[in-house]
Amino acid sequence: MDQRIEIKELYDPSSGSGKFCDPKFTLEGESRAHVDPLKLETLWINTGSLCNLSCENCYIESTPTNDRLAFISESEVRALLNEISSESFSTKEIAFTGGEPFLNEELIPILRMCLQQDFKVLVLTNAMSTMMKYDEALLELKNNYSDCLKLRVSLDHYTEKLHAKERGKRSWKPAIKGLRWLSLNNFSFNVAGRTYWGETNENMRNGYKNLFQKESISLDATSPAELILFPEMDASFDVPEITSSCWSILNKRPEDLMCSNSRMVVKQRNETKVSIMACTLLPYDQRFNLGSTLKESWQKVSLNHPHCSKFCVLGGGSCTG
Repeated sequence: MDQRIEIKELYDPSSGSGKFCDPKFTLEGESRAHVDPLKLETLWINTGSLCNLSCENCYIESTPTNDRLAFISESEVRALLNEISSESFSTKEIAFTGGEPFLNEELIPILRMCLQQDFKVLVLTNAMSTMMKYDEALLELKNNYSDCLKLRVSLDHYTEKLHAKERGKRSWKPAIKGLRWLSLNNFSFNVAGRTYWGETNENMRNGYKNLFQKESISLDATSPAELILFPEMDASFDVPEITSSCWSILNKRPEDLMCSNSRMVVKQRNETKVSIMACTLLPYDQRFNLGSTLKESWQKVSLNHPHCSKFCVLGGGSCTG
């Protein structure tokens, strides 16, 4: 039997029943696992859901027309940094995701502001022309803040054929060009791939290793920090719910999950305030909207979404790193 079950039969939070729906109990009536907040180490900021690509399996559904999440502004980010200071959060890193962050015309001033305040900065990008049009500004930031600025480039596979299957026929060459430019100019950067393809970890890393050597990209494909291989996210797969007893059974710790040490800021279209979401993977699910301030958001998170199970607990995935 195919594990891919019709999504509404498996997971439909609006129904109020079924798997992952009750924040306190699983479908079998067991106590659901939750995560208590510890330290806000990384603040993720979604710069907007617009993207120059329409990827086949984008978890955030980013496209050139999806503006469900509005562009965040420099003033809104400044207010967040001020709250980090006033509430004495121990935040060390500000990370930016999209959509494609470089479509937000205020991104460079935002990055500069964060770097000037001594935060480490991580930017997730597809490294295409949207990034390259800011090449001079990025070089300036790198030269002034080289120890604090890092870029993570999405390259879904080490072959053009499979990468293009996900991201489109014209996505490969510009991404490789961007990676070569980052390498040539000695940026701090890494690559994020996907385990969607059914290959072993060793085969994937060997494939990327050959690609990096061929294209003169100075990354070590054997390093989990330089080549990050993310587990797949697909809410239509039947995955087990995580109970409070799973921590000891799986030898996992709640403090190792992202929601113990990070939050993500989004700006919902037509809203006047930002929303603080529990996780980078759940930008739209209002059950994980924890308020409009970081202080409000600092509350426990119930693991009642398939992504909590497949990506974070069972897959061991983390967007930080």
